[in-house]
Amino acid sequence: MKIGFLQQHNTADTVSNIERLCDGIRDLARRGAELVVLQELHNTLYFCQVEDVDNFDLAEPIPGPSTDIYGRVARECGIVLVTSLFERRAPGLYHNTAVVFERDGSIAGKYRKMHIPDDPGYYEKFYFTPGDLGFQPIQTSLGRLGVLVCWDQWYPEAARLMALRGAEMLIYPTAIGYDPHDTPDEQQRQRRAWQTVMRGHAVANGLPVIAVNRVGWEPAPLSSPGGDTNVKQGDEAPSGAVGGALFWGTSFVCGPQGELYYEASEDEEESIIVDIPMQRSEQVRRWWPFLRDRRIEDYGDITRRYID
Repeated sequence: MKIGFLQQHNTADTVSNIERLCDGIRDLARRGAELVVLQELHNTLYFCQVEDVDNFDLAEPIPGPSTDIYGRVARECGIVLVTSLFERRAPGLYHNTAVVFERDGSIAGKYRKMHIPDDPGYYEKFYFTPGDLGFQPIQTSLGRLGVLVCWDQWYPEAARLMALRGAEMLIYPTAIGYDPHDTPDEQQRQRRAWQTVMRGHAVANGLPVIAVNRVGWEPAPLSSPGGDTNVKQGDEAPSGAVGGALFWGTSFVCGPQGELYYEASEDEEESIIVDIPMQRSEQVRRWWPFLRDRRIEDYGDITRRYID
């Protein structure tokens, strides 16, 4: 299967972000991509850097304006498309939602992010209600896609449940970057740990993994979606947080033994197609039958928060 992804640097101009994404999707399709994956919350700046109720104005219903746009592009290009949107489900109820489009532009399914972080510069609990759709793969004409989102990628339970329900690959739209207060060595340890844990999910489940991250420095939206975003790198936001985020890119595709098929740059936009040999998963699972040898009768305590 030919997998295409866009590692994009976003600006405060939402219209431009969407136009560049659509142009990039069309270009990937012309180059032969069958499945295209976009990064997390790709329409806008990463607004979760600050807690501001005005940023809820960025959310939209599903179906809605963005699903109309991306559905048309998927239909025009004849591809399966994985997007990531800020969903307004009801007044005061919002989700971080991945939406998958079929080749005909219809919505094949959606996944609402389950694990929601709350760290300096990543105040997602302020904006997003944890998902309630479970860890269910989305059936498409290209197979069953195990779509998860960013913080979900640190949890082996999420990857395993997708695999147990028949996912044929794991896909992670992502927005993650460096803490400017960390040393360069620590920053690199975190970046590599991020990739290593997902490659571990590939190995443990015998599945390919696709992770698509943002790249470059983005200013924090300091007042509202239409407010002042002319903040330079290192400026202080009113909250006291650094008024911007440096995303580390490094989008990658790996195979069912964790083998890297492609790793993107830490600091540049990229538009890449990777050809994944999907039949390899079956062979790897025959060599390493981890699902066969699971001791499911002894795993009951996994649902406990901690075992004292």
